[in-house]
Amino acid sequence: MEGQSSHGSQPLPDATRLLIVFYSRSGSTETLANVAAQAAGAEGATVRLRRVREVVDEETMAKSDGWLENAQRQNALYEAATVEDAEWADAILFGTPCYFGVMATELKAYLDRLGPQWKHGALAGKVGGAFATASWPHGGTEIVTLSLYVPMAHLGMVIVPTGYTDEAMLEAGSPYGASAIVGSENRHPRPEDMDAARHQARRTVSIAGALVAAGEMPGRRN
Repeated sequence: MEGQSSHGSQPLPDATRLLIVFYSRSGSTETLANVAAQAAGAEGATVRLRRVREVVDEETMAKSDGWLENAQRQNALYEAATVEDAEWADAILFGTPCYFGVMATELKAYLDRLGPQWKHGALAGKVGGAFATASWPHGGTEIVTLSLYVPMAHLGMVIVPTGYTDEAMLEAGSPYGASAIVGSENRHPRPEDMDAARHQARRTVSIAGALVAAGEMPGRRN
């Protein structure tokens, strides 16, 4: 997806750079990540869609129905997220399923690797947001989204919530970020859920683009 925009097959010279870094076990969070990436690309952004990798071995994954197969499929489709991706981006959206009311261990492991970037202020001033999925209505999507604000604050990022800035947010997600409730059978996110993810991506790109245009994106300064 990197290098694609609504203006043709080549990236715009000053296109906003959006990194979407996510973890998905069953594919629900993956769906929201893809929808967000497509919406951002349609706005002219250059998008990197990256999946963080598992922190357990394949033997452990094989004990959970479908985990290994889904991991292999997704890892073949998406590059692993790197710290260089975070430094490249003007904006970052973090996506995660909810496990016992907290983010996926895999995403937390990626955040833990950003220590050197924190030390040098490499992500300060970049725009950040988060989205989440859960099996049940009280599975933690809001608290997990809010919990991702904490490392973003430590990194000095400009945190951009969705708020109620679009009608989509009256039907799905929360004022903190897009989300989906997918049930124990891991249903496909609803059209309303995907509309919320699209709005979040467009809003993130718009605000990051304004900061770039104003010369206020530290990573773009010579």
